[in-house]
Amino acid sequence: MTKRYQVIIVGGGPVGVGLAVELGLRGISCALIERRVVLQNIPKGQNLTPRTAEHFRRWGIIDDLRAARIMPPGYPIGGITAYGNLMSDYWFAPPQREIVRPYYAEAPERLPQYRTEMVLRDKMATLAAVDSRMGWVAEDITQDDDGVRVTIVDTAGGNRETLAADYAVGCDGARSLVREAIGIGRGGADFDQTMVLAVIRSRALHEGLLRFPPRSTYLVLHPDYQGYWQFFGRIDVGEGFFFHAPVPPGTTRDNYDFTALLHRAAGFPFAFEVDHLGFWDLRISVAERYHFGRIFIAGDAAHSHPPYGGFGLNNGLEDIRNLGWKLAARLKGWGSDALLASYGPERRPIFEETGADFIAGRIEADRDFLDRYNPARDCAAFEQAWNEHATGAGGDVLSYEPHYEGSPVILGPPGGRCSAHGKHLFTSRAGHHLAPQPLSSGADVYDELGPDFTLLAFDTPDPTVARFEEAARTLGVPLKVIRDTSETARAAYGARLILARPDQYIVWTGDDVPEDGSLDPSRILGTALGR
Repeated sequence: MTKRYQVIIVGGGPVGVGLAVELGLRGISCALIERRVVLQNIPKGQNLTPRTAEHFRRWGIIDDLRAARIMPPGYPIGGITAYGNLMSDYWFAPPQREIVRPYYAEAPERLPQYRTEMVLRDKMATLAAVDSRMGWVAEDITQDDDGVRVTIVDTAGGNRETLAADYAVGCDGARSLVREAIGIGRGGADFDQTMVLAVIRSRALHEGLLRFPPRSTYLVLHPDYQGYWQFFGRIDVGEGFFFHAPVPPGTTRDNYDFTALLHRAAGFPFAFEVDHLGFWDLRISVAERYHFGRIFIAGDAAHSHPPYGGFGLNNGLEDIRNLGWKLAARLKGWGSDALLASYGPERRPIFEETGADFIAGRIEADRDFLDRYNPARDCAAFEQAWNEHATGAGGDVLSYEPHYEGSPVILGPPGGRCSAHGKHLFTSRAGHHLAPQPLSSGADVYDELGPDFTLLAFDTPDPTVARFEEAARTLGVPLKVIRDTSETARAAYGARLILARPDQYIVWTGDDVPEDGSLDPSRILGTALGR
């Protein structure tokens, strides 16, 4: 007998499990299919942004995430950038995500991906709506007007089952079976460069890096590597590190001197033990679209890139926060097909620009710098350019502010578009993330937001609020109203009325709604629902 769910999730990495948690908390029945029973202790995807930490707060597991970290509490997450090697006289500590921390309800976090997955798996296990099939793999996926069917195989015993659902989501990585099954192509940039990932233990390396203020990552820009990074990252404080670097084509574990590579990047010899050695190709890819019919893709199945800047896991979790509430809304009857279809137009431009401008663009900028300036050729010109490079190093962090101004389910500005480029502001803006603010009770607004739509009403006449409440009842949309008198919050937001979505992005903001019906609450909420 075919077992039926509302959603089948193929792939149980952090993105797939995150989606299961999001849906399970909303009471949506789902099956999660994942090959791995035991987590891999490879420390990828370590840097979690303040926005990602907000997701864990909304899921009720932010304290569990903080407790799962390996680094000591309060240890700086930022990094060092050095020229040539880590013993160079030319280095600086660039500002990183701490400079945008005030605009989010949570601080960033740093821990290996397998620890993040552990926290998510533990939460998923508490949700009755989620059927997790660890040790199973998807073999085939089809769809028709009635739903989706997925054939799965037990990797231990070879048993097959067929599961059915209203929708399916592929969170199954860069080589996604789901994406290939629905015929979605990919485009992007292939740098034709092999990279090595080494996971090592070395007390001597830790001691050598004590010349710097406490930091978690150490990036080396070397003129021989054409803008590609060599970088060390701490797994713990004392001996655990990972190391990424470009290597020649055809490099294997047995035909290359990795000891010399590590010593050259560090700038001094040190003893170490290797826990893992692997290779990956430096490329950026993005799917041509993010859904077809009843099947969606998210995370690496939709977009993949090198581990530069911590964009991969964070973008994947943002994908499923965006998609999760829309799936739940559609399945509960108050969302529309148009609302579901807005997932791709909102999320795809974000990653397209992230890959092109913040990853490939960074490689090109570093390559240009290294080609133009060299202390051996012209020390004075190099030092001036290096100091300017250090001064402007926080620019990408400040300008990376993904938003949905051009979304069809947002009442954004004329000519607005969804983009990874923006400004971090407390001012409420349609299509942008809602910044935290204290309410008159002393609580932060993030403590009071509802699980679905929330209307913030600062010193707003009751008849205006009542119009929104009536429109919500008519449309069947769950709406929480927060009436507040905080002048601090109202002044910071620059508006008396703010309608926030379940993922904390703003649909509409203003001081009032016109009485003439040109923009009434029914139209505002109807737009947000894709109606």
